[in-house]
Amino acid sequence: MAQIDYYFATVSPFTYLAGTRLEEIAKKHGATIKYKPLDVIALFARTGGTPPKDRHPNRQEYRLQELRRQAAKNGMQINLKPAFWPTNPAPSSYAFIAAQNSGGGDLGALAHGFTRACWAEEKDIAQDEVIRDCLTAAGFDPKLADSGLLTGAETYSRNLEEAVEAGAFGAPFYVVDETERFWGQDRLDDLDLFLAGKI
Repeated sequence: MAQIDYYFATVSPFTYLAGTRLEEIAKKHGATIKYKPLDVIALFARTGGTPPKDRHPNRQEYRLQELRRQAAKNGMQINLKPAFWPTNPAPSSYAFIAAQNSGGGDLGALAHGFTRACWAEEKDIAQDEVIRDCLTAAGFDPKLADSGLLTGAETYSRNLEEAVEAGAFGAPFYVVDETERFWGQDRLDDLDLFLAGKI
């Protein structure tokens, strides 16, 4: 059974555009998913990337076009300039880690819920009430928003280190069995083919 280490950011628009396709692919192939939320801006700094705001205008413009096209391609709503972005990704990431440790809900739905709140619903995912709503919608206890902060911070930091060691440099990033790497939601079809033994 394959294991997919899923490095993602709760504020990443490309993580949002992945939707829940990873979960569908994993289920199809009997693979397991280890969710690893991280600070993608810190990952950029560690691996030679540049935050969106510091990129050349040509790159910024292309990024917006690509977001628009990918959203249309997948039939997803997106606000290219959301009211609450950038925002602090740590509170939602800590809540995700607490939910992961508690069990009982749908982690794929929670990851997508946070990114959808930011990129389609004009909500600030650094705010407690938004985090609680996302937890509840994914079948978790909303009180998890207030628990496990120390563990969350430690895991969040460790996920960044593990991402660098695993060869990740952006989000979403998928690593199968610690060897095969796929960057971006637009590589999910390749991940599907790899798990099927076709590439």
